Amino acid sequence: MRILLPKREQRKFIEKVLSQVSVKQAAKICNLSERTIRDWRREKFLMQKSAMILLSEKTKIPIPDNVEEKYDYWNINSLAGMNAVVKKYGHVGGNPEYRIKKWHEWWNREGKFKKYNSLFSRKTINKPRRSKELAEFIGIMLGDGGITNWAQQIKITLNNRDDKEYIEFVCKLIEKLFHRKPSIFPRKEAIASTISVSSMNLVDYLVKLGLKTGNKVKLQVDIPDWIKNNRTYSIACVRGLVDTDGCIFKHTYKINNKSYIYKKLAFVSCSQPLRKSVYDTLKSVGIKSRFYSYRDIRIDSQKDMELYFKIIGSSNPKHLNKYYK
Repeated sequence: MRILLPKREQRKFIEKVLSQVSVKQAAKICNLSERTIRDWRREKFLMQKSAMILLSEKTKIPIPDNVEEKYDYWNINSLAGMNAVVKKYGHVGGNPEYRIKKWHEWWNREGKFKKYNSLFSRKTINKPRRSKELAEFIGIMLGDGGITNWAQQIKITLNNRDDKEYIEFVCKLIEKLFHRKPSIFPRKEAIASTISVSSMNLVDYLVKLGLKTGNKVKLQVDIPDWIKNNRTYSIACVRGLVDTDGCIFKHTYKINNKSYIYKKLAFVSCSQPLRKSVYDTLKSVGIKSRFYSYRDIRIDSQKDMELYFKIIGSSNPKHLNKYYK
C-alpha cells in the first residue's frame, strides 16, 4: 500500500527524515535502494506505507496528518496526468456514472438473459461456507485488497519482492476458496504485483459477506459482524489484515550506554472502525496493544509479541522471518 499526500508534503517529510539520517541510512532502515529514497524526495513515486512507519519510528518525525492510502501501482506522474484530463473535461472517457448506470440497466433488463452471449455470461464460482480461511481472505481484502464495482473485479496489490512467497499463498487461497485461478500483473516500476480476479458472481458474493465496493477510507470499512462474533474467525481475519497492512520493526534505545533492541509490531489503517476492531480482537485474546496515533496500533512488549505469533500467527513469510530471525 502507498501513501498519497498533498503536493510537496512527501518531499517535506523525506527532507525532515534526511535531516536526522543519511540517504544510505534511510535506505537501510526501509531495506530499499538509495535511489528509491531519492525518488521519493523528488516525489517521483508515492511512498510505501510500511517505509513511512519505519522512518517515522526511527527518526521520531511524525507521519503527516492528511494522508490517503493508494494501491502500490499509483505514482505521482500518472496521477497528475489523470487530474489534468479531469480538470479539462470533467471526467475521463465520457460520463462514467451515467455509462455504468445504463450498462447495469441493460444488463438487468436483457443482457443477463442472453445465454448465447459468452462475453457477458457469468462464470460460476465456488461459494464456500464461512470458515477461518474465508475470514483470513476477508482480512486480506480489507488490508491490501479492493473491489471495483464497474469492472466487477477484485484486486490485491502486494510488494513483488518482499511478499513474493505471500503472493503465492494468496493465489492458492483464492483458488481453494473460489475455484478460480487469479491473474498476476507485475508492476516493476512500483515493485508491486496486482492479483486480480474478474467475476460478477465473486463480487456479488463478497459484498453479501460484508465487503464494500469503492474507497475503503471514505467508506470507513470494518470487519463484518459474522467474523467479529466468532473468536476463530476474528483471529484469522486479523492475521490477514496484519499480514497485508502491518509490519515488524526493530526498536533500538540505550540505557547507561547499553543498547537494547526489541521487535515490535505496527498495524496501520485510515479506517477508525477497522482499527478499533483489530484492537478489540487483540484484547479479547489477551494481547495488549495501544493506539500509537489516530491511524496505527502498536504491540510493544516482548510478551505480547510472543502471544501474537502464538495465537494470531502469520501466513506471510516476510513477517515470520523478521520476527524469528
